[in-house]
Amino acid sequence: MSENANVELLRGDPKKAINKLAYPIIGSLLLIMLNNIIDSVWVAGLGSDPLAAIGYITPLFMILVGVGNGIGAGANSLISRFIGAKDKKGADSATAHSLILSIVISIAFMVIFLIILDPILKIMGAAEVLDYCKQYGVVLFIWTFALVIPTIIGGIFRAEGDVNRATIPLAVTAIANMILDPIFIYTLNQGIAGAAMATGIAGFIGLLMQIYWIYVKKNTYLSYSLKNFKNNMKMYLDILTVGIPASLEQLIMSVLAIVVNFLLTIVAGTTAVAVYTAGWRIISVGIIPAVGVGTAAVTVAGVAYGARNYDKIKTTVRYAVKIGFIVSLITCLLIHFFAGQIAYIFSYSSTSAALAPLITDFLKIMCLFVLFVPFGATSGNVFQGLGKGTISLVLTTFRELILVLIFACLIGLVFNMGEIGVYIGMLIGGLIGSVIAYGIIEIYVKRLIRRNQNGA
Repeated sequence: MSENANVELLRGDPKKAINKLAYPIIGSLLLIMLNNIIDSVWVAGLGSDPLAAIGYITPLFMILVGVGNGIGAGANSLISRFIGAKDKKGADSATAHSLILSIVISIAFMVIFLIILDPILKIMGAAEVLDYCKQYGVVLFIWTFALVIPTIIGGIFRAEGDVNRATIPLAVTAIANMILDPIFIYTLNQGIAGAAMATGIAGFIGLLMQIYWIYVKKNTYLSYSLKNFKNNMKMYLDILTVGIPASLEQLIMSVLAIVVNFLLTIVAGTTAVAVYTAGWRIISVGIIPAVGVGTAAVTVAGVAYGARNYDKIKTTVRYAVKIGFIVSLITCLLIHFFAGQIAYIFSYSSTSAALAPLITDFLKIMCLFVLFVPFGATSGNVFQGLGKGTISLVLTTFRELILVLIFACLIGLVFNMGEIGVYIGMLIGGLIGSVIAYGIIEIYVKRLIRRNQNGA
């Protein structure tokens, strides 16, 4: 297929490319989080213990999402650089290698998670709700392939600028989950296991759509054909060079969530975990605009890097941060002023009504977290686009596992401020880490420009 308009856009004005890519990506990420919120809302009707159980499983689930997004980012970065260098054959080969990698990884993680589920839940402190956790987790992880493969294929679609096909399956998945959740949970009386079943089936429906476009309709810019496929270990390595650090970043976030759950269990019990589970769903939605803009920057920066046009990388960084911060500020204000109304969706039943004021307080404090994300997310995503996934990983590790965790433990436990102290500590660590990350990407890009001007 000849070069299409999407690819031409990626090689043009970075601002226009980010605008084209970001909004559908934001929509797709919102739909991913909507699936989580839908599960939480319906399960909240079963009581606080099932809701807390989802809170314990969520960090593990997010590892799977992180693996899919990470390998998708690795595929996106490599393919984008080939497109920037006008190497269609190389881009097609990277696409085929990414697809094979997605299948292998999804099978491996399904087996691993099913084996470690019981012991890891006990380590996490989920003993009080262990049965609920296992009912939900076992079913969910059986559907690993339907949760991981679509996100990797979505990354490939984004690499060629085809954001509609990266987004539509997620929209269908979210709608299917909305319909299936109450049916499986209440009509079929499957309880919390029904929520997991609905999520898995919904994801599988989205995967079938992608398969139709790739192998039936066959009208994508990139080729997924394995007919003349030649296995190239360097291709896998190039994908994993970005994909593993990007996946580990999500693992770090999941580890942080596990530790926060543990801290909250110590200082306030499982009720605090239920509050954090519900409230963080909303904060996660609030950070999506900034994350979406940053994700668009992976492709745009990758194409610019492949073309050795480093001034465009500088434009990409600054424009992505600017747009992300403006939208994040609006989102922060909305969450703060409507915290009480938002809290109601997780406390509508008699068994969960007591959570309402606690969730409201959480949202009014943690909405500030949304403001820091554009700086940290954009910095990490641009490094991924440049193929420097390790730098992104180091920045995320420093921010989340060192700064956020130290301040959360310090203020929550040492200063004995309980769950409020944990939340304040997370805010302080997130702010400092994000500012540092942005400073580093600015310095790095300036050095690239200077070296290019000097003919290096």
